[in-house]
Amino acid sequence: MELASKYDPQAVENKWYKYWLAHRLFSSKPDGREPFTIVIPPPNVTGVLHMGHMLNNTIQDILVRRARMKGRNACWVPGTDHASIATEAKVVAKLAAEGVKKTDLTREQFLDHAWEWTHKHGGIILEQLKKLGASCDWDRTCFTMDEPRSASVIKVFNDLYNKGLIYRGVRMVNWDPAAKTALSDEEVNYKEQQGKLYYLRYNVSGEASYAVVATTRPETIMGDTAMCINPDDPKTAWLKGKRVIVPLIDREIPVIEDEYVDMEFGTGCLKVTPAHDVNDYMLGEKYNLPSIDIFNDDGTLNDNGAMYAGMDRFEVREKIVADLQAADLLDKVEDYTNKVGYSERTDVPIEPKLSMQWFLKMEDLAKPALDAVMNDTVRFYPAKFKNTYRHWMENVKDWCISRQLWWGHRIPAWYMEGRVFVAETREEAYKQALSSIDGQFSIDDLRRDEDCLDTWFSSWLWPVSVFDGINNPDNEDIKYYYPTNDLVTAPEIIFFWVARMIISGYEYRQEACFRNVYFTGIVRDKLGRKMSKSLGNSPDPIELMNKYGADGVRMGMLLTSPAGNDLPFDESLCEQGRNFNNKIWNAFRLVKGLQVAETGNLKSTNAIAIAWFDEVLQKAVAEQDDLFSKYRISEALMGVYKLFWDEFSAWYLEIIKPPYEQPVDKATYDKTLEYFEELLKLLHPFMPFITEELWQALKERKDGESIMTASLNYASASGSLADDFEVVKEIIAGVRTIRTQNSIAQKDVVNLFIIGEHNAEFDDIIRKLCYIGEISRLSEKPSDTASFLVRTTEYHIPVEINVEHELKRLDKELKYQEGFLRSVLGKLNNEKFVANAQPEVVANERQKQADAESKIRTLQERIEQLKNKP
Repeated sequence: MELASKYDPQAVENKWYKYWLAHRLFSSKPDGREPFTIVIPPPNVTGVLHMGHMLNNTIQDILVRRARMKGRNACWVPGTDHASIATEAKVVAKLAAEGVKKTDLTREQFLDHAWEWTHKHGGIILEQLKKLGASCDWDRTCFTMDEPRSASVIKVFNDLYNKGLIYRGVRMVNWDPAAKTALSDEEVNYKEQQGKLYYLRYNVSGEASYAVVATTRPETIMGDTAMCINPDDPKTAWLKGKRVIVPLIDREIPVIEDEYVDMEFGTGCLKVTPAHDVNDYMLGEKYNLPSIDIFNDDGTLNDNGAMYAGMDRFEVREKIVADLQAADLLDKVEDYTNKVGYSERTDVPIEPKLSMQWFLKMEDLAKPALDAVMNDTVRFYPAKFKNTYRHWMENVKDWCISRQLWWGHRIPAWYMEGRVFVAETREEAYKQALSSIDGQFSIDDLRRDEDCLDTWFSSWLWPVSVFDGINNPDNEDIKYYYPTNDLVTAPEIIFFWVARMIISGYEYRQEACFRNVYFTGIVRDKLGRKMSKSLGNSPDPIELMNKYGADGVRMGMLLTSPAGNDLPFDESLCEQGRNFNNKIWNAFRLVKGLQVAETGNLKSTNAIAIAWFDEVLQKAVAEQDDLFSKYRISEALMGVYKLFWDEFSAWYLEIIKPPYEQPVDKATYDKTLEYFEELLKLLHPFMPFITEELWQALKERKDGESIMTASLNYASASGSLADDFEVVKEIIAGVRTIRTQNSIAQKDVVNLFIIGEHNAEFDDIIRKLCYIGEISRLSEKPSDTASFLVRTTEYHIPVEINVEHELKRLDKELKYQEGFLRSVLGKLNNEKFVANAQPEVVANERQKQADAESKIRTLQERIEQLKNKP
């Protein structure tokens, strides 16, 4: 292949993605190999790619590509989520823009519009993932509302209902007035707000006195059905047995007594509104109080709101405060900080509301899923999220699974004569009804439940349902690919999704649905703010990839992305990624551009370089294996980045590169190409496009061959050359520093004098890279030289010394070494450290002490020598 002088990501990326698809290199079928399975966290069908998706799917692709190269049968299942609330809101908004209200349509007509929207927008995000390089098995693409997934949801609902785990009842729920639906507790975000505490006067019936109640929500007084006091509170004892009058509407309510009331909060008197507060609801149940619902589904007040009927709840708050003040029923107002629940979907304050809903009993279902994480059957990375998970699972509440929406899986329940019949089909429900109800009636007389199931009720089955394991529990795919290996997701959906998937896995497959969970952090901007459309601080991922290439952006995302920690994203990281692409490209062109001598012996410098880099590469591969086993993926990327940029490009290539217009021997050239191939394979999971392009250019390949399926296994490391060469690097760096400090041109030949221990094995390399003439051993310090220390060995280069400058430099180095020695002695003089530290740690500190003391003596002697110089 003829390589362009500059790397063009657009041309390369499009070419190779088409090649991978054409040769079905992402496709997976059960076979004799060990499987490696990931199911994609299904993005909303209405969504487009954002930076969170980029990070999450880059990590998934890295894991899948690496597993493929390790010989595993890698299967990455893609798909999308129907996202009930989000999609319905978008369809309603689209219709409204066309002058059509949802209420003007039948359910079937609305669903036609929703499906049209889904077919138009549903594939966008998956196509965008292809640009990122996602190696999903696209033939397996699933949708939470496609036929197999929908059948799975209905079957599971019936199963859990028949087990007595799903029930229907009136309960206090979180109501979203914008979406007009109930929400589960996990779909509510609590935000701290600066509000007001209003002190209202409740006149005592038949007396010229009043009790004061403190509330943050005066608009709910029309729903009050009692006042509650603590029976042990002396300051409110005078109210026992009395009745009070609700302000403005003059309705009498009883004073009840319960220890629930906090005597220290407010006035000690609590207004009880059972229809609109969770705790008040429990008091209402306990004391058989009536419940008065004052809100419509959209957050306006209904007829129970008296003179405020039809007004929005927050408008009522302002109006009622003014009216209370005018009626001399407002005692005072104070600033108050409290937490208010907001809908996770629509970001409006939720309303606690009594509503008939469907619920799933969670306590018993949760037990095996809790144990699985706590005993590391399912491992969390980072492990700190185990405590978050444990706290939620130990305090799990029944899951409100019904939603007042049309878009979604309609609840498979039918009603007749006050009876409910749960079945997979209307026909099955009709059979149940015929056996339970006397008289004649037709199948059309059955009325189906209007509600849909919570979106999460389909996605909690995802690892099982994508392999059709609910409908066909013994099929080949589910037996081969389940349990899956890794889940990559965000910690904010640990309850919505992760916990529930583990629960469903144990319920329907009797084992965990995945083995490892990698939690990504939140992508933030340079100021630490979460990226969002509203702040305008989130770059368009497609534009980033067009500018820097997919490989550049993938690398940029991972450079500062440790598991579970937030990612401080800066576009300069993508630029760094692009620069690395260019570095790889240019290094390849350099190697392929070398003249090769078909005959000739292997130079000693090259032989050493080859032996050294063999060892470095082996150790790097072992380090990669270790880091991936711990899911330290960013560190793994930095390891291979440094391996290529520093060890291979800055050292190995510099050593083996022949003089200008001279050839390199064939043995060295062949070995260099071999190294380049191994480096490309290590880089491939992170940077799939450029590595495929260069791997194909290395040598002739057959059609259908790909780096994707090249083996990523290397011999284990042995030997000490790598450690010895670190000393050589310090020597070369020291020589170059002296050249710079003394304005000696890098190509002017100088001599090097050595006092102390020195391994001469690498002298030819030092000569070549430092333009050294003679390397001599001395027993005494020479005059008129500049020197440096490596470990405890002195290295001298003859120069015309500026004594004043050299003394300053040596004095600075002496102070540093003295400070370093003090820090080491601080540890060694600490009896606890010496007693408790590992023996090898203490020995290492003692070696540091000896080295520092040796260097200090040498520096002091050199300073004295210069001071006494005539």
